[in-house]
Amino acid sequence: MIPRRLTAPLLNATLVAAALVDVWVNVDPAATLRMTWALAAAVALLLRRRLPLLTFLLSLPAVLLSDAIFAALAALYTLASLTRSRILLAVCALAFTLSDMTSWPSPNLDLFHPPTLITLGYTAATAAAPVFLGQLVQARRDLSLRLAEISEARDHERLLTAQAVLAKERAQLAREMHDVVSHQVSLIAVRAGALQVGTRDAEAKEAAATIRRLSVQTLDELRHMVSVLRASGGRPAELTPQPSLADLQRLVDSSGIEAELTTDLPGSPPPTVQRAIYRTVQEALTNVRKHAPGATATVHIAHEGGAVRVTVTNTAPTRPALPLPSAHYGLVGLRQRAALLGGTVTSGPTPEGGYQLRLELPAEGTA
Repeated sequence: MIPRRLTAPLLNATLVAAALVDVWVNVDPAATLRMTWALAAAVALLLRRRLPLLTFLLSLPAVLLSDAIFAALAALYTLASLTRSRILLAVCALAFTLSDMTSWPSPNLDLFHPPTLITLGYTAATAAAPVFLGQLVQARRDLSLRLAEISEARDHERLLTAQAVLAKERAQLAREMHDVVSHQVSLIAVRAGALQVGTRDAEAKEAAATIRRLSVQTLDELRHMVSVLRASGGRPAELTPQPSLADLQRLVDSSGIEAELTTDLPGSPPPTVQRAIYRTVQEALTNVRKHAPGATATVHIAHEGGAVRVTVTNTAPTRPALPLPSAHYGLVGLRQRAALLGGTVTSGPTPEGGYQLRLELPAEGTA
């Protein structure tokens, strides 16, 4: 297949060659004036795309002086394919017809002679053919552009429809989260506050305070999530505040289990890495609290072998776990988040009966 950038030059060279063959067949080399204008018309075809009207005007003398008309027909076709002026095309076709009918320098055009009228009809048809063909090519090009615009508009409309459906679903999800989840978490916070005030047991008071604090924190994060869901179609909203390594100690302290945090990082990882570490530790401690009641946990974050490694290990549970609802997407989400950063997440039981979760991320970009 010929490259697109070579198609136009190759076509121009072909037309010029065909015009030169027409000159060689129909023009006597001894007629200097006719030969000069015929060759000029053939060479002028190189300008047909940039200056189509000038190219046609330069080819008319060759039609007037000789029988070499191929260059003029090619120039007329190009002009018809590029211009939208019907009057200009009619004038050019008429000029070609009169030039071809006239024998220069002794014009003899008798319109009352029947053979002359027949020749005039054939000549006019010859001039009309490239005009109609050029107009047909122009219409086809316009139709292709119009179809491309329609296809683009249809794709845009499909995208807008999908966005509208997504916005509706997000709004419905936001309503459900606000009306159902927020109500229940608020009720938990209120009941925990009442228990904290009404009990005299120090351990129960501390547990109630922890429940109330976690409920309030959950409500705060839930409000941000609802704001994000309702922000579709408007200014992009961010999940604020974004957690970082500075929030890890508070996360460990408020986890509701006995946990120890050790951090050994020489610098500050990028925000995306910090969020991945935070969410991994958060999910691991949540799983310990749900599935291993009474267990203790250790969280170790270090820079080893060109990678950031996070290890969360818990001991064996001392009490039976309560059945709690779970979608089983926590570890899947962690693996997906780590994969986006070029890392891995592995997990499994320990020989002592506990469980261990390991996150490994590339240390590139750590400052």
